[in-house]
Amino acid sequence: MGLLDILLGRTRPVAPDLDRLFALPSAAVTLQAAADFTPTGRGAVCFATVEGAAFDDVRKEVQALLDADAERTGAPVELVRDEYGYSWLVSRRGPEDLPALVGDLHAVNSALEASGFGPQLLCSVVGFERADRAGGKGDRLGLVYLYKRGTFYPFSPLTGADGRVDHQRRDNALELQVRAALAGELRVEQDLSRWFPVWGAPGL
Repeated sequence: MGLLDILLGRTRPVAPDLDRLFALPSAAVTLQAAADFTPTGRGAVCFATVEGAAFDDVRKEVQALLDADAERTGAPVELVRDEYGYSWLVSRRGPEDLPALVGDLHAVNSALEASGFGPQLLCSVVGFERADRAGGKGDRLGLVYLYKRGTFYPFSPLTGADGRVDHQRRDNALELQVRAALAGELRVEQDLSRWFPVWGAPGL
C-alpha cells in the first residue's frame, strides 16, 4: 500500500485465503465450551449462478468429486438454488466429522477458484445448534466465511415456538457473544455492516 492510499484512507482488498477454513474444527471446540453450540454436520458453499457450459462443467465435476466420496461415507451432497437465485452446494456429514465437512467446503471453493470462477464465490456456511433446556429445537448458528474478504462472522436467525427459523429476525446479542468467544480462533470480520443475513441458507 502506498503513502497516498494511507493518506486517503484507501485499503487494498483482502486476498481470499481458503486455508482459513481449516481453523473451524478448533474454533468449534471453543464455541462449544463458551456457548454450548455443537456442529450440525451441515455446510454449504454459496455462489452466484452462472449460465454457460464452462461453469456447468466445473459444477458437475465438483459435485461428482464429492458424490464419489459420499458413496464411501454415506454423506449426501446436493445442489440447491434459493429464492434469490443463488446456488448452494450442500454437504452433510456426521456432527462429529467437522474436519471432513470443512474439507468438502474447501474442495468446492478451490475447484471453482482454480477454474476462474472465483468472482462468483460468495460465502461458505457451517451450521451449529444448541438444544433448549426442554430438549427441543433450540438456537441455530452459522459461521459464515466471506470468500472475498477472507473473514468469518456469526449469523444466528431466531426461531419461533414451533422451531422454525424466523426469516426477519436475528439474535444480534448472541452473534456478538460468539464474536468475542472466537476472536482468538478465527479472523472475524470487523465491519458489522458486512455481517449479511443469509436467510434460508441450506447449511442452517
